[in-house]
Amino acid sequence: MANEPSQISFVRTSDSTLIIRASHAWYLDRSMPSANSVSREIQAGGVRRVAFDTSGLTRWDSSLITFLVAVADLCRTRRIELDPSALPPGAKKLLALTEAVPERGEAHGERRKPGIFARIGMMAVTLAESLKEALNFIGRLTIAVVRAFRGEARFRGIDLLMTVRTCGPDALPIVTLIAFLLGVIVAFMGAVQLQKFGAAIYVANLVGVGVVREMGAMMTGVIMAGRTGAAFAAQIGTMKVNQEVDALETLGVSPLEFLALPRIVGLVLMMPLLCIYADVMGVLGGAAIGSGMLGLSAQVYLKQTVSAVRLTDVFGGLFKSTIYGILVAVAGCVRGLQCGTSASAVGDAATSAVVTGITSIVVACGLLAVIFNTLGI
Repeated sequence: MANEPSQISFVRTSDSTLIIRASHAWYLDRSMPSANSVSREIQAGGVRRVAFDTSGLTRWDSSLITFLVAVADLCRTRRIELDPSALPPGAKKLLALTEAVPERGEAHGERRKPGIFARIGMMAVTLAESLKEALNFIGRLTIAVVRAFRGEARFRGIDLLMTVRTCGPDALPIVTLIAFLLGVIVAFMGAVQLQKFGAAIYVANLVGVGVVREMGAMMTGVIMAGRTGAAFAAQIGTMKVNQEVDALETLGVSPLEFLALPRIVGLVLMMPLLCIYADVMGVLGGAAIGSGMLGLSAQVYLKQTVSAVRLTDVFGGLFKSTIYGILVAVAGCVRGLQCGTSASAVGDAATSAVVTGITSIVVACGLLAVIFNTLGI
């Protein structure tokens, strides 16, 4: 009897009940009855309830559960009552378990794309949460800065010195290259146009004012966002993955003071110096074009630059560089502290830090330009 193939048969009762009789042994390595036969019986009509008769069932494995789940889904779809009371106790429990945890639609690739209003709502919620986290971080950072001025902040001086070295001397090669090429490009573009009007000498004005007032600080900020902001996010994110941040909190040490504060202070201190250096290199790049392409002497070019650039331009650029430094450092530290606990999360944090830093710089540049113009600076 146990070696006979599994079988099902159907019996209809007067109360519109379809009884499914399962007999013999139900094993996966045998030919199993399909739920399609049950579907055909239901389609014949007159079925309001489905029950089972397992008195002839000898042995069974998961193949029976697969069949029962298919019948249960069929009854659920057609709104037919299912009575599992006559099933073996183990099969009854497994069937109840499958119904207690319904299958996700994504398992069959049936992902529903949210509507436009749902997407707008999710974007608004995400933006509100990000704004809340940013304001919370700024508030905690302000408290940490006040504690640092009082000498109460808990961080190592060596970390601040390391950040100063990394953000200062170590960044000079890339700042030199970018700033010099920036001056060359601006001077070349201006020379091509100004030569048509016989006003080549004003290339010095264009380069001097453009680099000192806007481009020097902005390009330095962009460089530091891609170089230092990403490094901050990766360093702190790696510490979070290795649970070092959790260890600091367990010891009662604020991760913001111990990890973020020295990095933010170090970058903010170095940004004005890097901006001055970038301004000088940008002017030298413009002088190279003025001497090589326009035939202007270095003395004439530099004299014209000094007469064109005002002190308000210099200090305005330094002020902007300080703001950009704060934005880059905060973006890097925030993304690092928000990092997840997986290896890929560190890369995501670094990428997000760069994007956030550069976007913040561009927005701040526009706002500061409007403010300076309104104030007549």
